[in-house]
Amino acid sequence: MPPEPKPGTKVHKKTAYQPMTEPQWLVRFVFLETVAGIPGAVAGGLRHLHSIRRFKLDQGWIKTLLEESYNERMHLLTFLEMYKPGRLMRLMVFATQGIFYNTMFVGYLLSPSFCHRLVGYLEDEAVGTYTKCLDEMDKGRLPQWTDPNFKIPDIAVKYWRMPEGKQTMRDLILYIRADEASHRGVNHTLGNLDQVSDPNPFIEEHSNVSHMHLAAIKPAGLEREEVLEKYSR
Repeated sequence: MPPEPKPGTKVHKKTAYQPMTEPQWLVRFVFLETVAGIPGAVAGGLRHLHSIRRFKLDQGWIKTLLEESYNERMHLLTFLEMYKPGRLMRLMVFATQGIFYNTMFVGYLLSPSFCHRLVGYLEDEAVGTYTKCLDEMDKGRLPQWTDPNFKIPDIAVKYWRMPEGKQTMRDLILYIRADEASHRGVNHTLGNLDQVSDPNPFIEEHSNVSHMHLAAIKPAGLEREEVLEKYSR
C-alpha cells in the first residue's frame, strides 16, 4: 500500500472525465465558425483591392478565398439552427471578431504566406475538433444526436445536397470536417506559392475533382513544384 501523505501535504485527486454535452459542443462549434469565416474574407478583400489598384488579374485567388469564407459561414448558419446564442456569447463573438479581423488584416498586409500557413494550422485544429466529436458520438456520449429521430437543419441538407439515408448528425459532422480538411490543404498550398505571380490551382476552370481531393487528404498541401508542373503541361 502507498504511504499515507504527511499532515499538511496537498493531495491532488484525479477528477473523472466529464464528456461535453450536445449544447456545449454547439457553443464550441458556433464560436469556432464565427472566427473561421474571417481569414478568407480578409484575404479575398485585400486581394480584390490589390487587383483593382494594380489593374491586373489576381491569378484566381480571390474566388477561392471568398468561397472558403462563405463555406465557413454556412457551417455557422447550420449550427445556429440548433443553438441560439445569448447576449454574453454575442458580445464575446463581437470582441473576438474585432481583434482577429484586424490582426489578420495587418498580418496579411505584412506576410500573406504566413497568414495562409497559420490558417492551415487552425483548420487542422478544426479537423481535430470535429474528429473528437465524431469519436464521442461513436462512444454513445451524445445520445441526443445519435437518436434516429433527430433531424438536422434543412439548410444543411440543401447546401450539401445530402442524399436520403445520409442526413444524420454524424453525416453532417463528416461533411463539415471534410470542408475543414479541404481548407487546410488549400491554405497550406497557397502558403507554398509565390503570393503575386503563381496561379491558384483550385479555381474551377483549371482544376479537377482529383486535384481538389488531393488537397483535402494532404495535410501539408501541394508543393509549389506540383502546382507549376500542372500548369506547364
